Amino acid sequence: MPFTATVGDREVPCGDDQPLLDAFLRAGVWLPNSCNQGTCGTCKLRVVSGAVDHRDSPADTLTAAERTAGLALACQARLRSDVVVEGTGGVAGRATHPLRDLVATVRELEDIARDTRRLRLGLPEPLAFHAGQYVELTVPGTTVRRQYSLVNTADEDKVLELHVRLVPGGAATERWIFDGLAVGDRVEVTGPLGDFVLPPAEEDDGGPMVLIGGGTGLAPLIGLARTALGRDPDRKVLLYHGVRGAADLYDLDLMAELAEEYAGFSFVPVLSHEPEPAHRSGFPTDVFVEDVASARGWSGWLCGPPPMVEAGVKAFKRRRMAPRMIHRENFTPADA
Repeated sequence: MPFTATVGDREVPCGDDQPLLDAFLRAGVWLPNSCNQGTCGTCKLRVVSGAVDHRDSPADTLTAAERTAGLALACQARLRSDVVVEGTGGVAGRATHPLRDLVATVRELEDIARDTRRLRLGLPEPLAFHAGQYVELTVPGTTVRRQYSLVNTADEDKVLELHVRLVPGGAATERWIFDGLAVGDRVEVTGPLGDFVLPPAEEDDGGPMVLIGGGTGLAPLIGLARTALGRDPDRKVLLYHGVRGAADLYDLDLMAELAEEYAGFSFVPVLSHEPEPAHRSGFPTDVFVEDVASARGWSGWLCGPPPMVEAGVKAFKRRRMAPRMIHRENFTPADA
């Protein structure tokens, strides 16, 4: 039977086998969320009253002691009674863009770099989202879902752009997006998801930003940077893109256009394994430390493999960035 979950003054009905997070987001009620696979712990909340089934919550993300203390992962938990919950971080319960299921049509497939493809999906109606969020695609004929960050700004809500890196043997990439998917195909899309987003315009202080992306971790940073510059064309925005070699770089023309239009914008490509004279060498987090003497008052944005993200956090703190100003989006490896 369906039960009801309450957070603050918001009550949300939950289906028999519906994850708590899914129910809240579809009702347009915000809970912190990131990976939505039970691995990051972002959606952890406290069950004040009532009972939940923890289902597949990993023991290293939600320990036995935390379960005993009433904590749960909203992306995994199913209700076993009416419950009252409260968030453990952020302001849970505020309004957000509702989670939706749409069927999109492939508008464009383009190889833009080594093992990297641009995918543009036309929607039958606009999808409301914040720049920096992501969507899930369902591989046809399976229950496999894969998550891809949106490149778009919020006003680009009818054609979604995704950057997809080839994963050898991957059910979504090698066996579908890179081998079989064609213009005109229909694709099941669920979104928006994630909280890797700018603060609301009225709360944004307009301070300097540094964004560091590894590989296709560049994707959401493009939308974030363009949104920030749209709010304040004079804002200082540094965008670093870390890749193995020049063959992995893409959208250099777009970066040049942004640099020409916005005096405060700088794009720095960094090559880690195949250096060449035209670009910086090493790791983008180290290059940032070389370039910026102090990041006090800055905000930092990191998206890419977990080791790069962790190195970025250390680099930002080394340059005196306040921890509350550091935002991260780890790319969680998916099974093939």
